[in-house]
Amino acid sequence: MFPYLTLCTCINSLANPSLPAEHLEVLAVDPYWIALGHYETGKLGGWRSYVDDEKFFLADNGASDPAAELRATLNALYAPADLGDQHPQCTYPARTRWLRNQLRLTDLPHPACAEYRAWFADINPHSTVLVFPAAYLNSPSSMFGHTLLRIDQADVHENNTAMLSYALNFGAFIEGADNSILYAWKGLMGGYPGLFALVPYRDKLSEYSRLENRDLWEYRLNLTAEETGRMVEHVWELKQVRFDYYFFDENCSYRLLELLEIARPGIELTEEFPITAIPTDTVRAVKQAGLVQSIDYRPSREKELLARAEPLDHDEQQWVLRLADDTRLLDDPALLSLPAERRALIQDAAFRLVRYRSTGEQRTRENSARSFELLQAISRNPPQPLHVDRPALPEEGHESRTWQLGAGSRDDRAFAEYGLRMAYHDLNDNLEGFPIGAQIEILQLKLRQYENNHWQLQRLDLATIRSLTPRSELLKPWSWQVAGGLERVPGEDDDERLVSHLNGGVGGSWRLGEKTLGFAMVTARIEHNEDFAPFIASAAGFDTGLLWHNALGSLTLEAAGDYFHNGEVRRRLSLNQQWEIFRNLGLRFSAQREFSQLASPVNEVMLELKWYHY
Repeated sequence: MFPYLTLCTCINSLANPSLPAEHLEVLAVDPYWIALGHYETGKLGGWRSYVDDEKFFLADNGASDPAAELRATLNALYAPADLGDQHPQCTYPARTRWLRNQLRLTDLPHPACAEYRAWFADINPHSTVLVFPAAYLNSPSSMFGHTLLRIDQADVHENNTAMLSYALNFGAFIEGADNSILYAWKGLMGGYPGLFALVPYRDKLSEYSRLENRDLWEYRLNLTAEETGRMVEHVWELKQVRFDYYFFDENCSYRLLELLEIARPGIELTEEFPITAIPTDTVRAVKQAGLVQSIDYRPSREKELLARAEPLDHDEQQWVLRLADDTRLLDDPALLSLPAERRALIQDAAFRLVRYRSTGEQRTRENSARSFELLQAISRNPPQPLHVDRPALPEEGHESRTWQLGAGSRDDRAFAEYGLRMAYHDLNDNLEGFPIGAQIEILQLKLRQYENNHWQLQRLDLATIRSLTPRSELLKPWSWQVAGGLERVPGEDDDERLVSHLNGGVGGSWRLGEKTLGFAMVTARIEHNEDFAPFIASAAGFDTGLLWHNALGSLTLEAAGDYFHNGEVRRRLSLNQQWEIFRNLGLRFSAQREFSQLASPVNEVMLELKWYHY
């Protein structure tokens, strides 16, 4: 709240124009004023603002009363011009412009607003690019990808000045060093405030494509210079203003949709996301709204390294590893005896490997010298230009929410199964637009109806995440998985028990063909089971299998086992094949055989229809 507001009100009673109350009430519910205040309809009626910061509002009840906030803003605009940069017109340029145009306010004071004008001139907004850094499973904040806006100047094409542009980002403000589990929990529960930030684009580009080795997609929008400027002036109003931040809905992608609605009045983007706002879904919404003009792709360092190493045989890749460790081998007679074009590829791959290994580390003199020596060798014998195949567009993948309807039998008992998954992809889902070997499932519910109308909760998965990144000659990442929730397991008297569990595993994955992965992990599990004497039972085990993307869709063949400290042993063999009928429709056949010390072996088969629909 501005300290001078009381004084302003006294002055304004004489200064501002007399306007019909009905006119102001109509303006207060105008979609553009609602957007400027980030209001939404309250669950019990009325209004509430997403902004969780009282200093954003001029009226005491401005967070819940758009009309009161409009009247307070109108009064504040007539404050004395000698307030300088603290004048409300300088603090709220977007509100000022809109009210001036709507009410034809020709008698407003004229503060200089030097700080705002210098800031706006430095950014020099002319056009807008929506940037989508692809999903990165090793970071909880990036598992679904991310979106930000790039604000370009007028000469971005002529002078190739994209690196001088600014990145407009919304994210959680984290004080301290929370670990990944705490970050995920607080992000889900709204434990962090969210802030807008405008930073040099080159810094963001380095963070995503270099530090996290993420591909970037750049969607140039067809916003005009006026529309881009309108959005940027509102960002000034949001400097250091706090919002609630929630990982699944009030997140980076949702907030940027609000800004686009301010840039181009009349488009409706946020209404499509009342529950969750997954970044790929929001990119698809922007594209369907007709805002995308062109698309560019920037591969990550990892993707570039693998593309350069792909044509190299085993011996040549061994040379890459040796050169990355010791550049004195550049003069080795055995290397020099290779054909020049093969030597050029080896040297370039070694340079890229050195850069990849230095990701996220402090720059050292040794690494710098090694990179320089390799660059000198490359300049003397340059390789052919690197070509990286552009993958399918992420927004062309299936939508994030999944409705499931299945029918099957468990031994001699027929059943129907009904399921809903809030997000977002598993190993067998339609693959277009997703990386092979990546699985992220959040909040999956499955209900089963047996004969005689017997209903039971079959499973409730809070989260299931798997990262099967294949190892190679040059890169040897770990594969891992983690899952937790409720599920049915074989129990005493050949019954099924609903147990709570948390399990995880780590191991390796290997590419067995262009579209085939094999994986093997050691696993650990803790479980609460009514058939067990201890309240919590622990187990060690294994999980191994095959993932094959074939002409029909995706097939997994998997064998897993858990060996509990109390003597219980569970093993499972399973096969899943999905047929990709359409982008948002799949048909999956599943078969599995379960073994347990507590029960007889059980066979289960099911045919399941999956409809991907936000």
